[in-house]
Amino acid sequence: MSDSKYDVASIGPRVDQFLHTVLRDAGFRLEFDLRDVVSAEDDFETPEVVVKFTGPDVDLLLTNKAELLLALEHVTMEMLRVPSEDHSKISFDANDYRLLRIEELRLSATTAADKVKRTGVPFRFNPMNSRERRVIHLALRNEPAVRSESIGIGPARQVVVYPAGMASLPQPPVPVSSTRGGRPERRGPAGRSARSRGYRR
Repeated sequence: MSDSKYDVASIGPRVDQFLHTVLRDAGFRLEFDLRDVVSAEDDFETPEVVVKFTGPDVDLLLTNKAELLLALEHVTMEMLRVPSEDHSKISFDANDYRLLRIEELRLSATTAADKVKRTGVPFRFNPMNSRERRVIHLALRNEPAVRSESIGIGPARQVVVYPAGMASLPQPPVPVSSTRGGRPERRGPAGRSARSRGYRR
């Protein structure tokens, strides 16, 4: 029996009931399968449970960079009350989207590193979620000539790739949408920079 708090035996019944209700009410023609996963430490993603979708409406899940797939994943996490630090333990996928996206990010990281080494100028990626930022950081962990760091807050958080010896750029200003009454909201622990293995997520 698994010691993990995230496995099909422990969360499967709640996920199954929740997703069946959501998909039925939304009118989606989709089926899904929950599987336990054993991941290696050096994998770019290390989920313990994967939910794989199939069916005639799979393409709807994957449009606009899998916006609906990721939204469905997010609301399921909220239903399960999964803390943010454990979100990578449960992964939603369809048509191997995750694998293809990881390869795309890995190649983007390599291209960015080559450009930074050639020009000496930092490279900013577009804002990404924490999982995708992690892929960029891990893809560059064996590149001694560059380093990567995440800057920004919330949905605007992005990865910057620097020459190894360059100081960090100033943090971008807090966007208007994250203020109340003209005053920036206070940042809790999730908003603070965190270093891990020589990079910031």
